[in-house]
Parts: sequence; C-alpha cells; structure tokens
Amino acid sequence: MYSATGITKPPLTHALPATPAGFGEGRWVPPGESIQVAGVNLPGGMLYVGGRLKALNGGTEPCLISGQHTVARVGNYRARQMGYWPSYIEASPEERRAYLNWLSEGRSHPDCDIGYVFLFFYGLEHRVVVDSRDDPAARNDWPAIIVELRRLLAIYGEKSGSFNRYAGELLSWIELDGKFGQLYKQPVPDFPRTYELPPYLRLALGQAAVDRAPLPVHLALAWLRLSPECYLRTAATRCPNEFERLFTQRYHEILGPGLVLPENRTKLKFVYRAASASLRAANITMAFGDVPDVMALTAPIRKLMEIASQCTDELGSYSRLVGKDPDAAGALEGLLLLPATLWPDTTQAKLQALTAQMYEGRLSLPLKELLAVLGGANQAVNRDRARGLARALEGAEIGMEPHVLGGAKTPGERDTVVLFAQPLMDSNVGARAEYQTAALTLQLASAVAQADGVFHDREVAHLRAEIEGWAHLTLAERRRLHAHLQWLTASPMNLAALKKKLESLPTAARETLAAFMATLAQADGVVSPDEVKFLEKVYKALGVEPKRVFSDIHTAGSGGTPVSTVRAGKQGFRLDAERIAALQEDTVRVSALLSKIFAEEADSTPAPAAQAPEPELEDEADSPLGLDEDHSALLRLLLSRPEWTRAELEDAAADLNLMLDGAMEQINEAAFEAFDEPLFEGEDPISVNTKLLEKIEA
Repeated sequence: MYSATGITKPPLTHALPATPAGFGEGRWVPPGESIQVAGVNLPGGMLYVGGRLKALNGGTEPCLISGQHTVARVGNYRARQMGYWPSYIEASPEERRAYLNWLSEGRSHPDCDIGYVFLFFYGLEHRVVVDSRDDPAARNDWPAIIVELRRLLAIYGEKSGSFNRYAGELLSWIELDGKFGQLYKQPVPDFPRTYELPPYLRLALGQAAVDRAPLPVHLALAWLRLSPECYLRTAATRCPNEFERLFTQRYHEILGPGLVLPENRTKLKFVYRAASASLRAANITMAFGDVPDVMALTAPIRKLMEIASQCTDELGSYSRLVGKDPDAAGALEGLLLLPATLWPDTTQAKLQALTAQMYEGRLSLPLKELLAVLGGANQAVNRDRARGLARALEGAEIGMEPHVLGGAKTPGERDTVVLFAQPLMDSNVGARAEYQTAALTLQLASAVAQADGVFHDREVAHLRAEIEGWAHLTLAERRRLHAHLQWLTASPMNLAALKKKLESLPTAARETLAAFMATLAQADGVVSPDEVKFLEKVYKALGVEPKRVFSDIHTAGSGGTPVSTVRAGKQGFRLDAERIAALQEDTVRVSALLSKIFAEEADSTPAPAAQAPEPELEDEADSPLGLDEDHSALLRLLLSRPEWTRAELEDAAADLNLMLDGAMEQINEAAFEAFDEPLFEGEDPISVNTKLLEKIEA
C-alpha cells in the first residue's frame, strides 16, 4: 500500500478473539473433557455447547447449552421446575443455573428433578441417533455413552419409569448395532427391567428359534429377569447367586440341553421411540428379516416361571433366615437350609471324602464329627438343626439314622449317627406301618440284647437275615432298617424306656401288636426255631406271656387249623399263599396303634415364636388394564411400535391363539375405561397411541 508521500505503510491487521464458550456453532464436548459455561466448570463432557445446533425437526436442539441465554446466580435442581419436554433455551434463568449446578457436581445427586436428567439424556440420544449417521467418529463415543447410561440408570432408573424405559431403549439400540449373528451364544448385556423385553434379548431369542437351538441357561435367566410378564419371588432377589445356581441345575434336570422355542409367525422389528421432542418425527427402525418376535409367545416363558417357582420354594427357608440374619448365610444354620448341591465346593469335597469310607453303604460316626465336616464344630445341636442336617443330607442322597425326620429323638453331639446311601426317590421311607413295625422289632431286639450286656455278632447277623427275609418291605425300607440296626448296635434301646412307651397302651393293644409280630416273622413263608426263640423274647418285653408265641404262630400260620407246637419248634411253619397275601391287610389293624408309639418325643428346645409371614412376591407380574395373559401380551406387542399392518397383527394374534378383531376390541375397551381414549385407530395400517404407554406403566 502506498501513501501520498510515497512511503509504503504495512496493512492494518486485527486478531479476532476466540468465540466465548456457549456461542457460535454448537459442538459436542467429548467424554472426559471439561468446559466452562457462565463461570461454572462442567466436568466429564458428553454435552452440546454453542449458540446454534439444528434439530432433525428443524428447530433448535433442546439439549444445547447456549451461552447466549441468561443464567441466574442461584438455582435448585432438587425442586420440581422443568416442564414435560425440557429445553435449555426455553428454561428460566433459575432452571439453567440449577441444571449447570447438577452437571458441575458430577450428574449424581439422587434427588435431582428428573427433568434435568432427561435434558442431559437428550444430548446422549442426539449423539447416538443423529451424529452417528453422518460421522463415523461419533461411534467412538458409544462405549463411554454406554457406561454413562448404566451409571444414570443405577441412580435414577427406579425413580422414573419413563427414564428407565428411554435409557434402556437407547442401550438396546447401541448394543444391537451391527450385531446380527447368534446373539444367543453371547453374554447378555445389562439392561434395566422395563415395560417390554429389551430388543437385544428379543433378537437373541428369535435367532435361537430360527436355529432350533436349545436356549442356554444364561439366556433363559435373562428372559425371566427382564420379562414384564414374569415375577421373581423374594428368595430369587434376596439370594440371587443361590437362585441362579439352583435354577441352572433344575433347568437342565427338567429340560436337558435347554428349552427349544417354536418359530412363530410374528416377525421382529425394532422401532426406536425417542425421548427428545426434536427426534419424535424421525423414522428410526431396525428389521431382522424372518426372525420371530418372542413377545407373541406365552407358553415358553410360563415354563421358565414354573422352574423358577420350584427353585424359590426350595430356597424359601434359607431366604427368610438370611433376611433376619445376614451373617447366617455363611454359617452352618444357613448351610443346612440350602440344597446340598449349593454347598461350597470345599464342603462337598469333605462330605464325599467322608462317605467314601462307607462299608456296605453305611458309616457310623459321632454327630460332632459330621458337624465339623460341615463347618459347624462349635454349633449347639437342637431339634431344628438336627432336622435341617438330615434334610440337607437327603439332598445329597445320604440318609441318616436316627431318623429325626420320622420322629426319632434328637441325638446329642457326642452320640453316634449312621450315614447310608439313599437315592432321592427314597427320602420319604419310614412312614408305612409295615416299616414302623419292623423298626420296633429291631428296637425291642436291641433292648433284649442289652439285657445281657452284649449285642452279639450272631444276634446282629440274625437280625440282618430277618431284615432281608421281610419280603413285604421295599428295598429302600430294608436299606434304612439295616442302617437303623447299625445305629442300634452303638445306641441300643433301653428296655425300660421301651416298656414305658408300651405301658401306656392297653393290654389288648399290646397283645395285638405281639400277635402281629408273630405274623411278621412269617413274611418269608417259614418260621424257624431261632425265630420262635426270638419272638419269645419280644413277647416278654411287651409284657405278653411268652407261651402265647406258639398259639399266635399257630393262628397266623394255619388260619385256624391245629398245628403242633413241637413241629413249630423243630421244623418251622409254612404259610400258604392266601396267608402271605393277608399280611398287607393285617397292618391296617395296627396303623393307628403304631402312630401313637412313633409320635415325636417332646424336645427341650422351646418352639420359636411364630413370625409374621414374609411377603411372597418381590415384583408382581404386570397385568396391564386388567387383561388376561394372552391379551396382555398382545397389548405389549402393540405398544412396541407406533404403527402396524393388519397382516402383522393377524400373525401376532395367531401366535397367541386369539381372534384379532375380538382381541383388539377388548383392548380398546379397556383403554377407554382406564383413560377415556382409544389405544389404536385405523383399519390398515393401524396407528397405536404410544403416548398411553407411560400412563399404563404408571
């Protein structure tokens, strides 16, 4: 440049100042970055800040923090202020300050008005749904957004059902992106429980149905926990680890490799319903070809609920104990209330090592030693604990004598107990009158043997032979009787104690019982001389004249025909087939008698005070608008999309065994009755009033 004097002057230049934060074009603040707005430091990023940010609907994006608007000096984010569709630009200065305060404090205060949480959520939604369409780099922020969504759900998910649902849907959208192959083989991401099953899970289940693949147990559990038509009782939610392990065991016991889903007619389609008003007009969908939508099925989830109910029944006592005393979870008292298959691996290994010492399927040891194996060496023994021990051992297919579950007296910690192999199907052995009479015979025999101070091996061998000869008893009953006899050799019955029990019976009753034992001795068809001598001892213990043994044998063996007692003494009797068949009928006469003898003895431990019943259900199953199961399933399916073709709904109705027109009419009538407006309108396509979803959820 030249002047009039011919002297060259440099051109004038001015440096433009940087645009203040909150002005100019709106920009995304990346995760982890801090920025200042109105003098307030906002850490963590994941915000839109600037003067302008165009929304899909043509307006200004409501999440944008614009520095062009006034911010008050004070603001309380705990006060209910924000409108139903919050917007930073339309908010009052006090509301803007409140929002900035919440952001500056880490977006964590649990009492924050949910409107501010939604305003921040709109920014996450815009980044995922809008920016990621044209800017591949936006997807790099998705992992951080997933973490933030889960953090916010943990704080505000239970406070707001709407936030729980919208944040859950955005999580599903992110998790589903680009994932279309065999999701059922993958771990299920963490999703909140909402009004409908997460689309990710619906896709995984649908893929399993297409492949005719048995559902892995982790997928079945996720379905149970996230399905709105399911409820989990308190035991499942209070003791989740025990429930999951037990469900896994029962699931495979009942269904083998797993539940195989039918390939139903309703096809899966995911329509994203945005929380932000700026995205409401956007058509955001995912379709998955011929993959079926399991939301149109009720039978499979009902089967899983039946298994879950069985598991919570088994865990009920343990759950109630842990609810009253959390420390009991690791103690013997808690252990004994768990199925043995849920015991710690170290405990199970110790028990297996112990039972490996069984000889002929039985093992005698002090109760204190058994308790030590289970980690309860210092635990006092009472009736409830002994019964819990016996019940827990049965779950491990181990029986215990004395039969405390059948009414036997509780052993002391220094007393001997006998463990024996007992299949689960035999756990109820001991209730029949035939068994009880045989057990009484062994008890009387042990008392008689104790009279001379020695329970001779030949006496034990004779009684074992007697047990094997009682053909009217089942194999399981004879197995327990052998264990009972082994226990009696270490703990013989006191004759005086037995007599005391028997003295309360009338003479006629004791004579009837003695005669029945004479009949029992003939169960194998032969009464040997040794058996006659044995019966004489039993009669004496019963207070019945021993000489009556021969007359009772005569009556039982001959059906009234005279039989020589000499022959009985030297050769034995033989029964005819009719008399053998009559043995079963004879037991009816003494059933009532034996029930008195085997009544459970009083325990010195005072009975626990009755507790108020615990609520059975943690989460009640949803029954929206009072509809039944099938109509509720159709309603949930309807609400998952804003629009359906008639053909699509006909497939859904067919899957649920419903007539479409009648079902739709019933659902609409229920909506009118509840909200005075219809749920859907139109013939084909059918438009769904998805705004009712929040009212139905509430």
